[in-house]
Amino acid sequence: MAKKNEAELPKTTDGFSFNNFYQGTKEELEKVVWPSRKQLISESAAVLLMVTLSASLIYLVDGLFAWAAKQVF
Repeated sequence: MAKKNEAELPKTTDGFSFNNFYQGTKEELEKVVWPSRKQLISESAAVLLMVTLSASLIYLVDGLFAWAAKQVF
C-alpha cells in the first residue's frame, strides 16, 4: 500500500502556470510578519555590532598567533 503525503500537490498537465505562481507567492507574502522600523534598526545595529566584535577578536587572535610564530621560528 502506498503512503499518502500530508501535503499532496494537485497534478496538473499544463506545466508551469505563471498565474498560479503569482497567486501562491502573493498568498505566502500575506502570511509574513514584517518588522517595525524600530525593530529593524535595532536588530540591524545588533548584527553590525556582533560582526565588528567578531572580526576584531579574530584579528587579535591572528596577531597573537603571528607574534608567537615569529618567536618560535
